[in-house]
Amino acid sequence: MGISRLVLPVLFCLSICFSDPSNAQRVNVQRGAAHEGQALVYVDKQGVMRWNKDHSEAQFFGVNYTVPFAYSYRAHRARGVDPQEAIRQDVYHMARLGVDAFRVHVWDTEISDSLGNLLDNEHLRLFDFLLAELSRRGIRAIITPIAFWGNGYPERDERTPGFSRLYGKGRATTEEAAIRAQENYLGQLFHHVNSYSRQTYVEDPNVIAVEINNEPSHSGPAAGVTAYINRLAAAIRATGWTKPLFYNISQSPFYAAAVAAANIQGVSCQWYPSGLVGGAELKNNFLPNVDHYAIPFDTIPAFRNKARMVYEFDAADMLQSDMYPAIARSFREAGFQWATQFAYDPMALAYANTEYQTHFLNLAYTPSKAISLLIASRAFHRLPRGAQFGIYPIDSVFDVFRVSYRSSLSEMNSTEEFYYSNSTTTRPVAPASLQHLAGVGNSSVVQYSGRGAYFLDKIDEGRWRLEVMPDAITIRDPFARPSPSREAVRIQWDSEPMHIVLPGLGGDFSVRGLNAGNKDQYTAADGAFRVRPGTYLVMAAHATAGTLPTKLGELGMNEFVAPQPFSSEPYVAHTPYAEVTANRAFVIRAGIVGVDSTDKVMLEFNRVGDFHRWETVMTRLSATDYSAEISARDVRSGELNYQIVIHKAGGAYWSFPGARQGNPAAWDYTGDEHWTTLVAGPTMRLEIFNATGDRPWIYPPFMRDGFDIAYVTGEMPGQLVLHMDRGRSQHGETIGGFQFAFTGRLDGRRSELAACDQLGIRARGSGPMRVTLTDADGYSYSAPIPIEGEVRDLHLPLRSFVPDSALLLPRPYPGFQARWFRAAGVAPPLRVADIQKVQVVIDTMGVLDLESIWFERSKQP
Repeated sequence: MGISRLVLPVLFCLSICFSDPSNAQRVNVQRGAAHEGQALVYVDKQGVMRWNKDHSEAQFFGVNYTVPFAYSYRAHRARGVDPQEAIRQDVYHMARLGVDAFRVHVWDTEISDSLGNLLDNEHLRLFDFLLAELSRRGIRAIITPIAFWGNGYPERDERTPGFSRLYGKGRATTEEAAIRAQENYLGQLFHHVNSYSRQTYVEDPNVIAVEINNEPSHSGPAAGVTAYINRLAAAIRATGWTKPLFYNISQSPFYAAAVAAANIQGVSCQWYPSGLVGGAELKNNFLPNVDHYAIPFDTIPAFRNKARMVYEFDAADMLQSDMYPAIARSFREAGFQWATQFAYDPMALAYANTEYQTHFLNLAYTPSKAISLLIASRAFHRLPRGAQFGIYPIDSVFDVFRVSYRSSLSEMNSTEEFYYSNSTTTRPVAPASLQHLAGVGNSSVVQYSGRGAYFLDKIDEGRWRLEVMPDAITIRDPFARPSPSREAVRIQWDSEPMHIVLPGLGGDFSVRGLNAGNKDQYTAADGAFRVRPGTYLVMAAHATAGTLPTKLGELGMNEFVAPQPFSSEPYVAHTPYAEVTANRAFVIRAGIVGVDSTDKVMLEFNRVGDFHRWETVMTRLSATDYSAEISARDVRSGELNYQIVIHKAGGAYWSFPGARQGNPAAWDYTGDEHWTTLVAGPTMRLEIFNATGDRPWIYPPFMRDGFDIAYVTGEMPGQLVLHMDRGRSQHGETIGGFQFAFTGRLDGRRSELAACDQLGIRARGSGPMRVTLTDADGYSYSAPIPIEGEVRDLHLPLRSFVPDSALLLPRPYPGFQARWFRAAGVAPPLRVADIQKVQVVIDTMGVLDLESIWFERSKQP
């Protein structure tokens, strides 16, 4: 035991130091550096992380990022992309977004053997390069040296040499040989010299702390958990480490006291408020889900003097850009001083979102979410620790920040900074004092018709640095099953109109390209000009054309990074209306890429039971947006089938859905794909849930603890029934139920909603239960269900619904977060057109067999 723990680190050091003379020199130079004084931060007796330089509180906000390891590394190699250059480019974008924190769970299984000996390989070299690039950009790092994971996801695990593959997560925290391997590995890793910084991680001031491992799986006596943590902490400190050590407390709440009792300075938590891996984009209001971060450990005395970090968080399966600042606000309320989103997508892989299907964040490919992250970082740094702003929707405006679900908007509006993640009508509070501006879409300061992010940073009086990213057009659901061959977001480099109105700039300013190869020069006309992606100097006509600084903050003056398109083929992104109202005109809209103004786009219709086919030319609204109005006379009760056909100027035809080449009107065209919209007659229900095709979020999420759920056949052919049985719980659970979000389902029949005054339910069952309707602003309204033993249609007057709480579903990670939410203030009257979710809860033991739920108009006498 003594040999494996002491001799092996020495042998490893000898092998790497003397095999490479430059390494030997670096070790000799750096060993003279004092470890004391290298730490940028410390944790005081109250558990507050502070700067050593002036003892003020420290806050860090940023991302996880994984290119040196696992799937991300393999995928870059498979695409022929140099991982080192990819790291350099992605870190530039991180700096562009103003983040100052990086964390990743190191795939120890790729850089160690089964005894914990460190392997000096390509993964470790790239990790060192990443740390050096982050340091160069002012982005601090917390290293989590043990991941426990295999390196496969989303592919199969490889047969890696590391101890984690040998022991797995469960055995790694209890078996003596596994613990010795971890001690050995930690000793060698923290003695390892980064060949780029020429420092060990102990000596590198940019590495401010260590989180000992990632999401450990503990078992056995609590004393054994504390002992395990202390052994690993001691192994790190034996290398000369004096900086803070953190350990995960939220993964295994049962062992929270044992974790808090360990010789550590901080604890780590995670937050996935919308769950994980939903398999499709979530589109309804999740701001209630991030209203508050609950910490159930406050009663543990040893917890109170521990610093708090969030190692991972995300608004998973979402493209809307209202979530991140609200999450940051709740983190600050809960006392966190470090938060890192999981995970920033590498630019080379983001076109298909293959790295982690449930997460999707990249400046080029998700511009609105990226600007939202920028705003969240500002909020995390600006808001005082412990600050409270009330309950949603009151807390949607806090300090200089605003979030809006209805506008999919995050916003910061301070004296010197104005940021918005989508078009906004808000005006900057002090336009003449602005130093930094970033956004997507339009504002009173910048109008831009492109689909990418842009940034304006003031250099000096009358001179600004403008950076414009290419257009990003979502063409497939990025949260569906991914594949490297399945493009989710198309990048397009278009010249788009821009209009800038800034005090001191005037209307006839000049615009000159700065990045390599960018020779564009413009003179604005009344503030308007066209611009391609790139970095530019924007200069007022009266400004002095002096020498430009080489850097602006952490950014090079001439730097610019953006991806090229994965494909240039035509593609149509379109979601048909599920239903529309008969005899009423409606508009079909589509996002189309791979076309230009010389191409013709047509709607080809075929109504079921009617051999008449007709076509309508779609109007080009922008470089990617097309629409066509369908006249009332063509909207007859029944089924409407249609295709979108692109006729390229060169003669080629493309037909969608299906992306088939060929003219559907040709006699030998064999494709039969089409979109379908039902045209509802005057008596057709406005259905919001049907058990045959809809899959809701279930609570509890698993069949356990006296709860059973199944889809069974019913009386009607082709009709499934959702069967729920809330039996006696062994662990105090008293409820069961489901929630279904039908956002957008009734958009084609919105004109009928105002007349609806009843909710219909076809079901049978026993026991007390209620149905809850939740609107777009988070207000919920409930009514009891008068359930009976036979299947029948129930008709609940909407006037019988009263304001109430609703279950927060899907359930978050960690699971100890709030289960119920009730919006603040007096609920407005229930408005059917605003309802987005329906929920049914069995309050105690009971059984429910449910077929469908719908809105309807009561039959008048």
